[in-house]
Order: sequence, then structure tokens, then C-alpha cells
Amino acid sequence: MFSLNTSEVEISTFLLIGIPGLERVPIWISIPVCFMYLLAILGNCTILFAIKTEPSLHEPMYYFLSMLALSDLGLSFSSLPSMLKIFLFNAMEISADACIAQEFFIHGFTDMESSVLLIMSFDRFLAIRTPLRYSSILTSSRVLHIGLAFAIKSVLLVLPLPFTLKRLRYCKKRLLSHSYCLHQDVMKLACSDNRVNFYYGLFVALSMMSDSVFIAVSYVFILKTVLGIASHGERLKALNTCVSHICAVLIFYVPIITLATMHRFAKEKSPLAMILIADAFLLVPPLMNPIVYCVKTRQIRVKVLEKLSLKSK
Repeated sequence: MFSLNTSEVEISTFLLIGIPGLERVPIWISIPVCFMYLLAILGNCTILFAIKTEPSLHEPMYYFLSMLALSDLGLSFSSLPSMLKIFLFNAMEISADACIAQEFFIHGFTDMESSVLLIMSFDRFLAIRTPLRYSSILTSSRVLHIGLAFAIKSVLLVLPLPFTLKRLRYCKKRLLSHSYCLHQDVMKLACSDNRVNFYYGLFVALSMMSDSVFIAVSYVFILKTVLGIASHGERLKALNTCVSHICAVLIFYVPIITLATMHRFAKEKSPLAMILIADAFLLVPPLMNPIVYCVKTRQIRVKVLEKLSLKSK
């Protein structure tokens, strides 16, 4: 493990934070947290299993859904160790190496999920705009190449973050603001010049938020296409194919935008509200996405229920 040295003090660990005011009852908090993690992991693994084993789900939409499930699993496993340590054992310390590694994976899988949601919005546009050519445009090999390209983009985008953190000097401050490590959180503890971290972190955040802009633009084109459909029933049918994706976008982006707005504009910030929203950002999307897609997508729901009923026999 590397040491973060200064002439004042040597810091090799940081301190994470639980939920303010509930430090004495961590075991009661750990039960719902563990339950949410378990449901998220089981739900996303079930989606992946159903898509892999069911030939009728070997279509572009479901390939992209499997990418979303993989991103959700990555987010869950990235934050799971530190959050369970806090809520199960009240252990707040995390080594500098582990903290920097965790922020790399959290930011990487966050950007990957954002990219997948963007790809899925284009997928819905193509399915509605050119239904007859949809399968010929998005072939299996093309979907694979798109997925790999965006995964590589996410890795390359966040790869400089841990290196920029390791070059900083850290003095006496050790307390982080969340139950897991984030680049902007660790950066603020440095006593050396962190302008490079600030500007590159801002670039990463803007790159991710640009995905939301492109998603909004794609839905403008989707609405324009839907309004051009003559039949009212066909319009509703086309829009209904987008409901699951819209829910996934809202589940992912609402906590991010809320947290960013509170950081920027709130005069009196509630530490409890900030931490709960930050925890929800990593807990809720992996938990809710499988539920949303199983409830709103008939093909997924039917196949998942078939798989479960076969296993119970």
C-alpha cells in the first residue's frame, strides 16, 4: 500500500461516514441495506440469465438491457464492501489505496451506465423510426462493437482520476462526506494544489451530463416520429416501448441532479439528506431497474417467470 506523506503527518487511511444521528444503531440500518444489495444482485443476475438462455430475447434491445444489468452489478459490487463495513461493523476506516480504487470503479461504472442509457435511447428511436430495418441496422456484431466502444470510452475517461489523486499531498483532514469514496470528495482533503483534479473532474462530470442532453434530444425525435403515426393505437404502442427506459433514466439521473443542485444552490445543506441521496444514487438504480423492466416489459416478465417456475419444479 502506498503512503500519502507530508512533512506534517503521514496519512494512509481515510474515514468514511455513516448516517448522521444513527451511528449507535448500525445493525438496524444494515438489514435494509443488505436486503437491497441482495435484491439488486439477484435481480440483475436473473435478467442476465434470462437473456442468455432464452433465444427469443437475443435482440438488440435485450442485449442493451444486459449491458445495463452488468453496469448495475458493477455499481453494486463497487460500493458494497465499504457500505457493509460501515453498517454491519461500524468500521469507518478505509485505506488510501482501497479508497482510490473504489472511486475509480464507481465513476467508471457510473459513466458506463450513463452511456448504456444513451445507447438505449438511440435504440428506441431506431425501433420506432425504422421498424422494418431495425434488425438489419443493429446486428449482433454491431451491438457488441457499440458496447465495447462505450465500455472502453468509460474506462479511458476515468482512468486519469486515480493517478491525479495519488499525486496530491494530504495533510490532517481524513473525513470523507459519504459512505464510499468519490473523486471530488477525496480531492477536497488535499493540502496541495488540486486544480488539475478539479478541472478534469469537471470535464468527466460534464461528459456524463452530456449523455442526458443527448437522451433528451433523442426523445424529441422519438416524439416527433410518434406524432407522425396516423393510428392512435399505434402511437400508444410505440410510446409504451419507451416507458421502461424513461423510468430507468429518471431513476439514474434524478438523484445525481438533486445532489448537484443541493451542492450548488442550497444555502443550508442537511448532512442527512445529502448522505441519503448519495447512498440512494448507488443503491436504487441497481435495485429498481430489474423490477421496472420485469414489470413493464412483457417479454422479460414472461421469460423470467418461466425460468423461475421451471427451477421450482
